[in-house]
Amino acid sequence: MADPNGQHGGYDEQWAKGLTTQFEGLLRTKRLNELDRSRTSSPSPRERASSSNLRASASSAPTRPPPSPGFRPSSSQGPSMGATPPSYASLRSQPKIPTPPADAQSQKFRNLLISLSLTPTKYENPGLLDEALQVIPLDRIYGEAEEESQVLQAQAESMGDGRQPEWGYQDCVIRALLRWFKRSFFSWVNNPPCSVCLSPTIAQGMTPPTPEESAYGALRVELYRCSAGNCGAYERFPRYGDVWRLLQTRKGRCGEWANVFSMLCRAVGGRVRWVWNAEDHVWTEIYSEQQKRWVHVDACEEAWDNPRLYADGWGKKMSYCVAFSIDGATDVTRRYVRKSEQALERNRCPEEVMLYIQNEIRSLRRSNMLKDERFRLEKEDSREDKELRGYVISTITQSVVTNLRPGEPQMMNRPPVRHEDQKLPAEQPAGRQSGAQEWINARGEHGQRYQPPRDPSQRGH
Repeated sequence: MADPNGQHGGYDEQWAKGLTTQFEGLLRTKRLNELDRSRTSSPSPRERASSSNLRASASSAPTRPPPSPGFRPSSSQGPSMGATPPSYASLRSQPKIPTPPADAQSQKFRNLLISLSLTPTKYENPGLLDEALQVIPLDRIYGEAEEESQVLQAQAESMGDGRQPEWGYQDCVIRALLRWFKRSFFSWVNNPPCSVCLSPTIAQGMTPPTPEESAYGALRVELYRCSAGNCGAYERFPRYGDVWRLLQTRKGRCGEWANVFSMLCRAVGGRVRWVWNAEDHVWTEIYSEQQKRWVHVDACEEAWDNPRLYADGWGKKMSYCVAFSIDGATDVTRRYVRKSEQALERNRCPEEVMLYIQNEIRSLRRSNMLKDERFRLEKEDSREDKELRGYVISTITQSVVTNLRPGEPQMMNRPPVRHEDQKLPAEQPAGRQSGAQEWINARGEHGQRYQPPRDPSQRGH
C-alpha cells in the first residue's frame, strides 16, 4: 500500500481508513453468516414455540413475492419471513452484569481474593512505616532522584516543543529506591547455606512452623539439610508474611521481595498496589502522577514499566493478575497478557462473578471515604479500564493487520509496531534473572535467556 504522504513504513490516515472499511466489511459478513447459521440450526423448545407462533401469524399474512436471485436475508427481515430468530446466546457483545458467586468454587475464589486484599492494608501501619524509613538511606535515594529528575527535565526542554518530562520527581524516587533495594538491601534465597559450616544445603521438603515462626506470619517452613558429610545440620527457611520481620531478615523469594518493596514504596509516599498472579508470582504497581497511570515494578528483576516481561520475556502463561491497594482491587490481567496464546483458562469463577468480587472489595475499602475522594477514584478506575481495553483493541488491530492480507508485499515490509512498554533498559535483559536456573526451568519461566550487550560501567545484579 503506497503512502500518499511519502512517509514509507508508517501507517497514515488513509491507510487506517482503508483498514477500518475492510475490517467493518469482514465483521458485517461474519455477523450475517452467524445469523444464517442461527436460523438453520435446530431451535430450542422455547424457540420452537416462538417459531410456531411466527409461522401461524405469517400464514395469515398476505403472501410476498419470491426473492430475486442472489438475494441474501438481512437481520431486518426476521419474524415476518417466518424464520426462527437468532438465539440470544449469540449476542456476545452485551456488557457483563456483576453477579454474586452461586457455586462452591466461585465462593472459594471470592474468599481467597478477599483475604489477599488485606495485604496492602498492612502497609498503612504508622509504626511500620517509621521503621521502614529508618532502614532506607533517604539522602542517597532523594539525591539520585533529584539528579535523574533534572536530567529528564533538561531532555524535555531540549525538544523545544513544551513537552513534559517522561517521569516526575516521585517516579524518580521510586526508581532510585528500586535500584538500592535490588542491589544493596534484599537478598535472594535459593537453598539457604548451612548456618554451622556455610556449606550448601539440600531440600528435604516442608515442616510445620514453630509458634514463633507462626507469630511472624510463616504459614509454611522449608527444611534443608547440610550437604557436608561431617555436619549434617538442618536449616529452616520460614516463608514469613510479616513485613516487619522481613525488614530484619532481608531475604526471601518473589513473595518476600514484593511484600517488603511495596511497603517501602508506601513509606516514601508512593501510591502502591500489590499484584497477585494465580501462577505463583507477585509484584508491585506504582501510580505515576506524571503519566496518570499505574506503572509495573518488579523488585526481583529491577524492572520498571515493563508489563510484558512475564509473557514475552519469561514465556510465562497467566490466567489472573489482580492488583490490590488500600483503595480496592482491579483485575489487571489485560495489562500483562496481550495475546491469546499467552493466556491460561480463567476457570476459577465466571467473569460476571469476577466483576462482582472486584466491586465488593472496592466498596469495602471506600466505604468511609468522602464523596469527592470516591468520585476521584471512580474517574481513575474509568481511565484505567479504558487503558486496559485499549490493549485488547491494539492486539486485535495488530492481528487484523497481520492476517488481512498476509501476502501483500507492502504489508510484509512494514516495520512492527513498537510500544513504549516493550522497550527494555540497558540493565533489564529479557528472561528471568532472579532464582536458580533449575528452579526457573521447573516453573516454566526460562523464556529466551537472551543477554543483550551491556555497558561495562553498569553495576551487575
